[in-house]
Amino acid sequence: MAHIDLGLDEKRHPGITGPMIFRPETARPLNALAETLLRAPHPTLSPGERELIAAYVSGLNECHFCCSSHSAIAAAQLPEGADLVDRVRADPETAPIPVKLRALLRIAAAVQRGGRSVTGELVDDARREGATDLEIHDTVLIAAAFCMYNRYVDGLGTFAPQDAQAYENSARHIVAHGYGAF
Repeated sequence: MAHIDLGLDEKRHPGITGPMIFRPETARPLNALAETLLRAPHPTLSPGERELIAAYVSGLNECHFCCSSHSAIAAAQLPEGADLVDRVRADPETAPIPVKLRALLRIAAAVQRGGRSVTGELVDDARREGATDLEIHDTVLIAAAFCMYNRYVDGLGTFAPQDAQAYENSARHIVAHGYGAF
């Protein structure tokens, strides 16, 4: 049970969905931010790649709900599916991903440790691997936002299903309808 009474069945509304129902006036901008960061048109980063960044940071933060959710959403949108997501989460340095994405994940990991952990060297390395300033910006913002989302979910002690199927079902819904559809 969550640390506060959300006034709902947490098993029907796990993770972040319960607090968003509890406080719809904060849910709207949080969902809009997720929609913009992860699903809005982007000139170079696919929705699957952006979801992968969110899943990776959520895994580093040990947020089971967010990591499982965004891993399933990334897998649903990447041609290589869950195998690639699992390999990236285990070790992005050996995962079969483009070098640019690997460099962006290094920046995301630095943000997760603390914003000041992002160094000029990390940014220069990402640029050398072909990352644009927009991609670097969006990676930093996705990583920072997911540190917040992870702490929101875990700080309230919300329920996180253990069944992968629950996350896959939710992923199909989000891929089809977006973050504001709950």
